[in-house]
Formats: sequence, C-alpha cells, structure tokens
Amino acid sequence: MAGTLISARLPPNIDVTKAPLAYGARAIPKLNEELNVTELIVVQRALRTLCDELHDPEHIAEALRNQVHISLSALLTHTDVTVRHKSTEALYILSSHCIGRDAILNADIIPGLARLLGDKEDIVRRNVHLCFEMMSEIPYGALGIVLNSLVTPLVKKLSTELDEIKLLILNSLHFAMMVDTDDALQCGAMQEFYDLLDHSDPLIRSRSARDIMDLCKPLAGKEEALDIGCVEKLSALLKDGDTEVKAKSAGAIGMIAITTDGKYRALKNNVIDLLIPLVDHENSEVRLNSIKTITCLAEAPEGRKMSLTNCLHIIQGHLEDETVAVAYAAGIAVKVITWLP
Repeated sequence: MAGTLISARLPPNIDVTKAPLAYGARAIPKLNEELNVTELIVVQRALRTLCDELHDPEHIAEALRNQVHISLSALLTHTDVTVRHKSTEALYILSSHCIGRDAILNADIIPGLARLLGDKEDIVRRNVHLCFEMMSEIPYGALGIVLNSLVTPLVKKLSTELDEIKLLILNSLHFAMMVDTDDALQCGAMQEFYDLLDHSDPLIRSRSARDIMDLCKPLAGKEEALDIGCVEKLSALLKDGDTEVKAKSAGAIGMIAITTDGKYRALKNNVIDLLIPLVDHENSEVRLNSIKTITCLAEAPEGRKMSLTNCLHIIQGHLEDETVAVAYAAGIAVKVITWLP
C-alpha cells in the first residue's frame, strides 16, 4: 500500500538565495522595495533576483521608472561584500543600455562608484571598472568621467590593479582622452602606458600603444613621448608576434612623427625598414597605419629618399587595395614620396 513521504527538501525549482518574484508588473517595484529594507538577507536575495531580471532588456525601462538605480547607489556604501558586489553588477548591466547610462549620469552616481575603486574585493572593483568602461563608450559618458576627475585615479591604478582590470582601465582612458587629454598628461599617464608596453599580455601591450597614440594628439604629448623614449620601444614592437600590437605601435609612431623631432627620431631607429614588411600584411589596420607612418616620415628629405629606394613600388601595389582607406592612404603616400620641389 502506498504511503506519504514527508521530505524536508525544497522543490528543485526553488532557489533560497533569491527573492520570490512577484507576478507581472509588480515584479520590479517589489524588488525595489526589498532593496530599501534593513534586513540583510532580504536585500541580498533581492539583488540576486534583480540582476537576473535586468539581463532581460525589456525590464530596463521599468527598473529606471521605479528608481532602481537610486536604490542601488545607496547600497554602494554597504558594509556587506555581497551587497556591494551585486549592486555594482546591477549598475553595470544598466550602464550597458543607453537609457541606463543617461539615468546614471543624471543621478550623479559616478562619484559613488568612484569611491569603490579602492575596495578590497576584486569582483567589486571589476564591476565598477566595467561600468566606467560602458559609460565612457559614449561621448557624454566619457565627459562625465573627465568632469568627475576620474582620469588621475584611473591612471594611478594601472600600476597596481589586476591584469583583467588594467584592460578595462585602458579602454576607459582611451575614450576619456578622446574628450580631453590635459588630466592624463598632468598625472603621468604617458609613463604608465610606456611601462605597460613591456607587459606579457599582448592585449595590454596593444591597448597601451593605442593610448599612447591618443595622448600624443596634442603637442605636449608628442614631446613627452620623445622625452621618455616611446619611439624606441614602439619600434621594437613592430616586430611583435601579435597583429594588434603591430597596428597600434605603427599608429603611435605615426602620431609622434608628426613633429620634426619625431620624424628624425623614428628615422634614427630605422622605422621605415621595420614598416616595409607590414605594408603587405594581411590585416588592413596594420597596412593602413604602416602606410600612413611611412607617408609622415617621407615628409623629411632623408625619409623621402629612403622611401623612394625601398618601398615606393610596394606601396604602389596597394593603390587598388580591397580596403578603400588603405588604397586612399597609398595614393597620398605615392604623391608625398614622389614629390619634387
């Protein structure tokens, strides 16, 4: 005869670490209410459920209408690690949407996130930097980072942070320097980027070279790059095994070589000879930056003479390149190299 078995186990679809989700339109408002209670376990469970819900783009607008981002910002100073972890994760998910970035900027949440740059938990700092990276990808988000004076602390973190976080910082600084380079120049960013050119991770090397290129747009950046020896180290990276490193290094040298001193420093390091094999590279960005840099160096008489002898015929072979930008750059290069006074 069959009997009844009383079990203490929860049903398999019940997760005790998450808050029960209210039905329909009450789901997000109920979670927001639970974020503002004093009981720790309730807040933790609500945050876990909220993060899952925000991965559905349909819930982003509803969350912002219910001021969820305001509730999350208040939790950034919480003493519990899990609360800070999930709060920053939720803000990162919101920042991946345009309306989320607008809400974070309008609510002035960036200073609250910035206070967690020194948090002892790696995952909290990682979420903060993910959020900053997302914010910086749009012009007014990058402006927000600059106006909140975050460039200097981000630069200082490059020497101490984990490699995974360094990659995020380099991206954030890249976009911030497209808005303004003054803070980066004043806080020693060029030296930090220079030091990272020796890093074992090719992604960090390539992003450091790219950021040097960004920082060399003003004259002061070009002069500092020459002072600390960036051209020599970037020249060596033209022989790097990673394609991105080659492309960004060629671009950075081209930016520095806009000045006369930069041209002759590059010529002294035989940059044209190093660039010639890259003109035929399979990657279009490598070809483009190599041709542009050769063009810049050919503006000097010595560079023009070397280009006429060694690489004019190679560049002419790219006048019909499949990449329009490369073909256009090759046309300009031929005109500069064959120019006669």
